[in-house]
Amino acid sequence: MSDSFLKYLQFQKRYSSLTILSYQTDLHQFQLYLNQDYDQLPSQEANHGIIRSWIVKLVEDGLDPVSVNRKIACLRSYFKFLSKQEVVAKDPTTKIKILKTKKKLPHFVQENEMAKTLDQDITEETEFDKQRNRLVLELLYGTGMRMSELIGLKNASINIQDRTLKVLGKRNKERVIPFTARLSAYIKEYLKVRNRDVEKKSDHLLVIKNGLPLYPVMVNRIVKKYLHNANVDKKSPHVLRHTYATHLLNRGAEINAVKDLLGHSSLAATQVYTHNSMEKLKKVFDQAHPKA
Repeated sequence: MSDSFLKYLQFQKRYSSLTILSYQTDLHQFQLYLNQDYDQLPSQEANHGIIRSWIVKLVEDGLDPVSVNRKIACLRSYFKFLSKQEVVAKDPTTKIKILKTKKKLPHFVQENEMAKTLDQDITEETEFDKQRNRLVLELLYGTGMRMSELIGLKNASINIQDRTLKVLGKRNKERVIPFTARLSAYIKEYLKVRNRDVEKKSDHLLVIKNGLPLYPVMVNRIVKKYLHNANVDKKSPHVLRHTYATHLLNRGAEINAVKDLLGHSSLAATQVYTHNSMEKLKKVFDQAHPKA
């Protein structure tokens, strides 16, 4: 049944390939647990007590609560699917509660550090790599898009004249993001070098030297290298998304506008960035108020 569930996520729910892979891994781990402790019981026959015992084992093994909660979410979706298919009469996950987690503020790069990151000139890179890698950073920071959205960018997604681009976000939801004249110039420069140095044509904007689309491991590698050279602590593409949102709010952007730019479905997901802005306001207050 797990194969049918994964196909359902792919073709009907239209989940991303990374999410489907995560769910597939979670279900596989759950089945391994059932094989070992419950005489190879099929996953669809697991009851509330068995599921709860697996969660307890994960916690005792020291798995991070956030990861445990993702596995709970996977099983909830799985048994909800089985209920709709009338494979199970009762959903055993209805009374399974998620674990409490510590709320962490999103990590972001300070404006001066971000300027250093973007102004780097890594001499050992070829001109094509240099132009593409710089554009990767400029797009992530300049638009706040997710890594999956970056990789999926097509040539037709970019409107140089209007300085806007279209991205396909979660649940195949399309949104339009404006970008700066600086970013427009970098896109034009990259396209010149790409069209000259890459023989195989591609519909994708960002490619490797043989013309194939850029892939997640390489995007991570590019971002980590540049952030490392600028002595930034946290190094990931998502940190640049956090940075984009935080800098917009710090400079007075309206939170609902930031929500739409990020492609959040609810304001609650965007409000986490106001905490970083509040920290900055507190510092200003402490420095400026005579009674602080």
